[in-house]
Amino acid sequence: MRQLAQTREGLMVGVAGASAVLLGAFGAHALKDVLDAAHRELWHTAVQYHFWHALALAVVALGGNGKAGRIAILAFVIGIVMFSGSLYALALGAPRWTGLVTPLGGVAFIVGWIALGMALTQRRLA
Repeated sequence: MRQLAQTREGLMVGVAGASAVLLGAFGAHALKDVLDAAHRELWHTAVQYHFWHALALAVVALGGNGKAGRIAILAFVIGIVMFSGSLYALALGAPRWTGLVTPLGGVAFIVGWIALGMALTQRRLA
């Protein structure tokens, strides 16, 4: 069972990291003459948070354990989708109400970091 979870975690890390790189390159090259400065900044912020939290997923996959580790993984994935995803959408011209999702993604990131800290603490204690 743990082996299946590790495979799933590894896949999430790979997808999150690869998609951060792809979306960063897409923004830097394909969108550089399409987006104005404000929308390019939104895209850049989305990529930064996306990539940092892909790395956080890797930390959890390598060192997290138990329920706290599972919560951290779920929270980071939700955060990437909601926070970065809403910023990507806004940069591409989505309606402004799309931005209502962004803070929820930020809360998911916070939950993920707290859960990661708990998972790593539990690991040291075990």
